[in-house]
Amino acid sequence: MADPVLRLDAVVKDYGTHILTRVLHGVDLSVQPGEFTALIGPSGSGKSTLLNMVGLLDRPTSGRVLIEALDTSTLDDDALTALRGRRLGFVFQFHHLLPEFTAQENVFLPMYSQSGWVSDEMQARAMMLLQRVGLEPQARNKATNLSGGQQQRVAIARSLVMKPPLVLADEPTGNLDTQSADQIFALLREVNEQEGTAFLIVTHDPRLAARCDRIVELVDGRIVSDRPNEARR
Repeated sequence: MADPVLRLDAVVKDYGTHILTRVLHGVDLSVQPGEFTALIGPSGSGKSTLLNMVGLLDRPTSGRVLIEALDTSTLDDDALTALRGRRLGFVFQFHHLLPEFTAQENVFLPMYSQSGWVSDEMQARAMMLLQRVGLEPQARNKATNLSGGQQQRVAIARSLVMKPPLVLADEPTGNLDTQSADQIFALLREVNEQEGTAFLIVTHDPRLAARCDRIVELVDGRIVSDRPNEARR
């Protein structure tokens, strides 16, 4: 069996110095290649903190975060940044596109950040991904000239440009109307099924969670439920 793309071993996260607040209480979690997993839970349950640990944006107080069996606790900050850029994709509720850049430029930006120059290969891959998300005609449009749904499609293309084994999506449809949200979610599922990319999706929307293959519920910094979605089987 292949190594998990993600594994958390007894991850604890505390905040504060004189008065400690424990946000995560020894979380164990693994995501296999190609899994499409929803992470749900009430506000304040620790979902954002957990996603920061998984996304290598913060370090746990104790425990380990492994990406494709690599123990990230052994890496310095520069190595963490490099690993994050190569092996993880991110889609957020707010797309975080650079407004002065075109759709194509926003998509190949992670590749440019790694290499420091723009190559024909980067431009070609960005165009291929924009075609994949139905935005090839808008490739030369600046981000500010795209609708909210189109901007989120660009963000999805950007998350895939480095061919990551795992994409982390934090409320990816939370800022969209119902029709646009359904279209974006269908696109995520299509990428998952056709490319074998694993997804970990934080969502408050029970409709979207019900369309994932696995549902992990976090309450007060602890996983209280981790179950396959029988409705999808």
